[in-house]
Amino acid sequence: MPNHFIFDRSNSSFYGRLTNVYSDPGIVAPTDAGAATNDRSFISSASNSSSLGILGGTVNLTLQISNPSGSGRTMYIADIIGGVSVSLSLLSSFSASVTLYRGGTLTSPSTLTPFNAKFGSAATSSMTARSSTSAPSGATSFMSFALSPGLFEFPFQGGLIVPPNQIYTMNVSAALSVAGVLSTTASVVWWEV
Repeated sequence: MPNHFIFDRSNSSFYGRLTNVYSDPGIVAPTDAGAATNDRSFISSASNSSSLGILGGTVNLTLQISNPSGSGRTMYIADIIGGVSVSLSLLSSFSASVTLYRGGTLTSPSTLTPFNAKFGSAATSSMTARSSTSAPSGATSFMSFALSPGLFEFPFQGGLIVPPNQIYTMNVSAALSVAGVLSTTASVVWWEV
């Protein structure tokens, strides 16, 4: 059967330029996929959980990715993902938020090893990833959102750029007024070139 495209000719009102022929396919992969194929896509995650006493309390989680001044690479944030989980012993007042920052200092940070999104790849990230169970200090906030229990996602698709000598910081904070188990998680997916 001949391959005729009756609804997609250039002089047709239905012309969409997406005629999928063998020599020029109309399929496009996102930049994330190309970065992963070339060993340049990375993921860093952290979590914090606490069983709060009768007076409740706050659970903080800060995830920070810094691009060292001599890295020679630029970080392009593809996706910011996280969540808050709450299990209440009693009725309570719940509040939570996520705040994104430029810069900042962490209290008692733990070093994280970024995971290469291409399974089996030996390529390592040029970025430095750390986490803390305290809020950051000296950081400049550029986005903040109230959260309800559950997951959240901010798909930046590379639109958040961290050049050398810059720091990206994310804080997820949740609070209860009475007893319960409260958990916070944060993940960042990025590529670097």
